[in-house]
Amino acid sequence: MKLTSFLCFTLLVTALISKSFAQNKLQSASFITFNGYSTSFAEKLEKSEPLTVAFLGGSITNMEGWRRLVCNYLTKTYPQTKFKFINAGIPSLGSLPHAFRVQRDVLDSGKIDLLFVESAVNDHVNKTAEQTQRRALEGIIRHTLSKNPKTNIVLMAFADEDKINDFDNGKMPVEVKVHSDLAEYYHLPFINLALEVDKRIANKEFTWATDFKDLHPAPFGQQLYFNTIKTYLEENQKNTNRKANAGLPKIIDKFAYSKGQYINVNAAENLNTFSINKNWKPSDGLEARLGFVNIPVLESSTRNSGFDLVFKGNAVGIAILSGPDAGMLHYRIDGGEEKTIDLYTQWSASLHLPWYLLLGDQLSGGEHKLSVRTSEYHHPKSTGYTCRIAYFLVNSN
Repeated sequence: MKLTSFLCFTLLVTALISKSFAQNKLQSASFITFNGYSTSFAEKLEKSEPLTVAFLGGSITNMEGWRRLVCNYLTKTYPQTKFKFINAGIPSLGSLPHAFRVQRDVLDSGKIDLLFVESAVNDHVNKTAEQTQRRALEGIIRHTLSKNPKTNIVLMAFADEDKINDFDNGKMPVEVKVHSDLAEYYHLPFINLALEVDKRIANKEFTWATDFKDLHPAPFGQQLYFNTIKTYLEENQKNTNRKANAGLPKIIDKFAYSKGQYINVNAAENLNTFSINKNWKPSDGLEARLGFVNIPVLESSTRNSGFDLVFKGNAVGIAILSGPDAGMLHYRIDGGEEKTIDLYTQWSASLHLPWYLLLGDQLSGGEHKLSVRTSEYHHPKSTGYTCRIAYFLVNSN
């Protein structure tokens, strides 16, 4: 066979294989469970009314990728509509932080028309307990809808290698099931991008190592996420004549963080060698997350320092900045049993990480007092005994 003939033959075979793969590609719609349509958002789009779209998630939401593609798609497809976009993605944060920051970082911006929520990756990385995930996600849903019942919420689950391994072994990843269960109960759309990545890899459409590359997706993966989200938006827009779901169903867990909020560190009382640094920033050359620099921080690097916090609510916690000198805390609520918690994380050596810790849960209604003191001990890898608190977390009554 002559070289030119062989080259033509090779190109023909390649084209046929490519066409075969294209024909055998899975459909994006297969990974969307509507549970109900986002009628309010779709109707406003039809009428070219102003719309606010918010994105609540971690680093995959914050980075320039699928979120930017969604914003560009909406503005180009609906040029007569004035959009406001809120990027509430903060690296490392999962459902627990989202539940307590959703008021300030999203809802304080006014009425939200469409809210994308994702926490499945960071909930796994942060080893968030399943019950905490459920209370946090249910809290986000109910908190958001209590402020504006017409907000359309979309739950999503992004991919990571552990989730792919679970799917391949016939297991539903816990974080994916939590998102799916709550979406079904509250009649919200759920986009299972974790399953889509797994199924498309199994279908030999691409590989994780060469195409998707990381849980922070390469541009290829960002485009895949966007394509499916766009499919949701397109299909949803075709169903504006569907009836919206009626009202909020009964709460699943009465201890869900549906009134989660930040409490300013100035609320601390009886400070004993704790003090407020009004404009904290790292002094050791390490990084800190955007939004957690040049803020007031309640801090102490001295052992046996203490403070009290009086609050009203059924859950309380702290959002700390955990760096290489993070110590341990002893704490008690209402004079009860003293407990100890380590503030050091596996990432603390290289980053002042925003880290959210629940100290009390399932509390009775009414007023409570949290008493805290720094420990004489610390993690073996820590260089100090420091506690830096950016916010108190309270789920109010």
